[in-house]
Amino acid sequence: MDTRIELRLHGGIDAYLRNCPSRTVLDLLSDKWTMLVICSLAGGPKRFGELRRRLDGITQKMLTQTLRGLERDGLLTRTVYATTPPSVEYALTGLGWSATRLMEDIRTWAETHVFEVLRAREAYDARAGAGARLGAHP
Repeated sequence: MDTRIELRLHGGIDAYLRNCPSRTVLDLLSDKWTMLVICSLAGGPKRFGELRRRLDGITQKMLTQTLRGLERDGLLTRTVYATTPPSVEYALTGLGWSATRLMEDIRTWAETHVFEVLRAREAYDARAGAGARLGAHP
């Protein structure tokens, strides 16, 4: 029996359906900064400044938005300590921890295969450029 069809008949979860709510989770998990924040917190709780230094290139605004989104979606917690000035620490929840293996695997795959992907892009662009000069499509 095709479970995908069965789910469609009964209004279940099927990410291939346009209105499936799981697509919002896919959007969340496919975000570069989400992935890097989750991977960074897999090493343990971190303060905002630690995350900002670890995530080279992220702006303060983007880090703030990413952390708020992950807290809203239940993947991390934000703990404020009564110090002067107040200290804030971010940590993964159980739900966040359940995504770390997947995120680490994707990050590792990207680091391992980056040069193959870049070579493929260069080859494609060279073919596309040659085709454009000849009036053909790649």
